Amino acid sequence: MPHHAAAPAGRGRVSVEPVAGVLERVLRDLGLGPAFGGWRAVEAWPRIVGARLARRTRAVSFRDGTLHVEVEGSAWMHELGFLKRELIERIHRDLGSSEVRDLRFSIPRGGNRR
Repeated sequence: MPHHAAAPAGRGRVSVEPVAGVLERVLRDLGLGPAFGGWRAVEAWPRIVGARLARRTRAVSFRDGTLHVEVEGSAWMHELGFLKRELIERIHRDLGSSEVRDLRFSIPRGGNRR
């Protein structure tokens, strides 16, 4: 019967880390962490704002600390202006980061493309 050597210390167990966590750490090490956090906000927008606002809005991009959001119409854009501070706080709470410093609302050309 062949003799099997014991696994070296620390090699017997495999640690599994989600890809998103690895990617976030690598981007942060490269100085790109804020951009990653902002793009997570684009993806998480519907969950963060809830169904009512998600039906009328769509986060489309993130640049220089600003999350850009398309809005169904001027009435919604006006209402969201009043909610801006609260929405930024929700984003920070949900993502556990503060990369998103501002929200910019716009009405898409040619109407709503949601």
